[in-house]
Formats: sequence, structure tokens, C-alpha cells
Amino acid sequence: MPITKSAQKALRQNKRRRARNIKQSRSLKDEIKSLKKLVIAKNKKGASDVLPKVYKALDKAAKTNLIKKNTAARLKSRLTKTVNKL
Repeated sequence: MPITKSAQKALRQNKRRRARNIKQSRSLKDEIKSLKKLVIAKNKKGASDVLPKVYKALDKAAKTNLIKKNTAARLKSRLTKTVNKL
């Protein structure tokens, strides 16, 4: 356990940030999974409707440094390519 007051506060902040990061990364993965399920089901209209939501989630994750900018761009590119193949 932390001894100094500043270390105690840092631990509290770390717990809150970790919880927020886990929640955000979980929701990002869920969005991507929902899009991939639609692609597997060959539902082009549904996938096209979900794609902007996935874009928004990826951009927000990159903005808050949950993932790197290039990772978000790469995922967006690959997902768009798979939707356009349908």
C-alpha cells in the first residue's frame, strides 16, 4: 500500500483511469465484432450502417490514446475494404 498522501492519490487516479480504459476498449471491441458479424452474414446494408459508428469509436480511442493513430487508421482501412467487398 502507498504510504505518502501523493502516492495514495496517484493510486486512486490509476484505478479510475484503468476502469475507464477497460470500459472504453471493451466497447470498441464490441463495435468491431458487431461489424464483423454483419460482414460474415453478408449483410451489406447493415454493415454500411454500422461502419460510421465503428469509425467514431476508433477515432475516439485514438484521440484519448487508447490506441495509436496509425492503428486506428489501419483498422478503418481494413474494415472499409471488407465492407466494400460485399
